[in-house]
Amino acid sequence: MQNNRIALITGANQGIGLQIAKEMAQHGFTVLVGSRNFENGETAAKSIGANAHALQLDVTDRASIAAAVERVRSEFGRLDVLVNNAAIAHAGERGRSLEEMLQSNRASVASLDEVRTVFETNVFGVLAVTQAMLPLLREAPAARIVNIGSGVGSLTLNSDPTWEYRTGYGVTYAASKTALNAITLSFAIELEGTNIKVNVVSPGFTKTALNNFAGTDSIEEGAREPVRVALEEDGPTGTFSGPSGPLPW
Repeated sequence: MQNNRIALITGANQGIGLQIAKEMAQHGFTVLVGSRNFENGETAAKSIGANAHALQLDVTDRASIAAAVERVRSEFGRLDVLVNNAAIAHAGERGRSLEEMLQSNRASVASLDEVRTVFETNVFGVLAVTQAMLPLLREAPAARIVNIGSGVGSLTLNSDPTWEYRTGYGVTYAASKTALNAITLSFAIELEGTNIKVNVVSPGFTKTALNNFAGTDSIEEGAREPVRVALEEDGPTGTFSGPSGPLPW
């Protein structure tokens, strides 16, 4: 077992995931760069430095998850931080504008196949990876699970007629983030009193491939709150927060 704390970030070969991995490494963590494509993960790990290692991990593939767990167990013995970052915004053609994504996500026209595909990554993938990694997280003295959510998943905000993003609440991406909130809270309640704290964090409207780079915030700004929560030693569990502070469920 290493003396360094171990952090696994899923979907860390690009965007916010890569930035979170970089910052965790800067804080002395040995970082596991989760990536569906191992070569992309290797490239990302090399850009971080000697404390980063590529880990092939497809959150929708049980065999891939099982192999990742076995590698973490055999090489590191435990897991201190799990950041469930891997997510997709849609399952349609690449390069669609944000407006096109929002239109296709409306409840009246959304493709059930696309909804299922997005939920497979954003919801069931998080559940599967977290369940599989729990024994390793229990081996850490103070473990953290940070799920990367979104303010657009807040039912409270979307039920407010004055909220500026309300018209974009659809049944695909946004609803998957609502479901992620539920999963986060369920794990937090179950693990109360243990060494594991579970929280969900919105990075804000960050400029990434997820929204076809239509966001307004930099990836550095987007990584700030997830990293803060991951590093917080005496913080709470079962919270939902964003760049400006607590968010309503």
